Amino acid sequence: MKKAWMTLLLTAFMVAAAGCSGGGDSAGGSTGTDAGGQAAGGTETPKIGVAIYKFDDTFMTGVRNAMTAAAEGKATLDIVDSQNAQPTQNEKVDLFVSKKYNAMAVNPVDRTAAGVIIDKAKAASIPVVFLNREPVAEDMNKWDKVYYVGAKAEESGTISGQLIVDYWKAHPEADKNGDGKLQYVMLKGEPGHQDAELRTKYSVQAIQDAGIEVEALAEDTAMWDRVKGQEKMQAFLASHGDKIEAVLANNDDMALGAIEALKAAGYFKDGKTMPVVGVDATAPAIQALQDGTMLGTVLNDAKNQGAATVALASVLAKGETPTKENTGYDITDGKYVWIAYKKITKDNIADAQ
Repeated sequence: MKKAWMTLLLTAFMVAAAGCSGGGDSAGGSTGTDAGGQAAGGTETPKIGVAIYKFDDTFMTGVRNAMTAAAEGKATLDIVDSQNAQPTQNEKVDLFVSKKYNAMAVNPVDRTAAGVIIDKAKAASIPVVFLNREPVAEDMNKWDKVYYVGAKAEESGTISGQLIVDYWKAHPEADKNGDGKLQYVMLKGEPGHQDAELRTKYSVQAIQDAGIEVEALAEDTAMWDRVKGQEKMQAFLASHGDKIEAVLANNDDMALGAIEALKAAGYFKDGKTMPVVGVDATAPAIQALQDGTMLGTVLNDAKNQGAATVALASVLAKGETPTKENTGYDITDGKYVWIAYKKITKDNIADAQ
């Protein structure tokens, strides 16, 4: 009896102690409490909701993997697929809010819809980091707990154009008709997308700035998609055939699609070639560089975009202000982390790997 009575007393004491140490908000205030009771400034792992515009995008898959790796020991991520639909993404954000996550990271389907997401986040006091698709400045300035991680699209466009310039100057035979003018076709990302517009504009401008006259034989959107890129390139070849002297694509997937169409048309064998450039330096593109079917690409640093996003969101989740010291990244204008692009050819593949 005495032993049973002591056991009962000990159990009652442990229950009371657990009740006194329950996971309430910290004294310094909270930016929301997750399902595990974590509050800003607390010692438990913060919970971060991550909404990607669509999972089957090759580059964003690399970013997702980088985020997962960077979060180890730092944060718990709930990564969801917005399925390339803004209403679906808005619902995912509502779910994050209802679960009282400590921070959000959003790769917007539509960059112009960021304002709605910011309003939801601000009302719930949940900081938000946008990535890869930059919201308009007006939306970024709505709240001091809104940040952006990405790369400057005009820089990638300029490098794409420079890849073509280098090839044109090194290979006089690239001017098939000898008119001193570069006849090209362009595969664009989705209409109105900031990266698509800027990569298109600045790639052509870089060629012109090098003193090369250009002529656009065809330009069409392939929506960042490999299959659509192949279909559009087949149409370009049907209309213009050997008049095409270069292929510029806003991303690697579309460039790889174009390469498949060119292969079917007899290119990349028996000395028949075509300079094709993309952007992102994805693993399949690196393989194409090694195979000699892609001229060059531009390293869009998925690893650092993912790592920087997690670093900022984790700091914000703890109720702190992101700085170079606590994130490891330079922050421009108090809101932006810019990840630099890099020219990748067969000669420096290791830089992308």
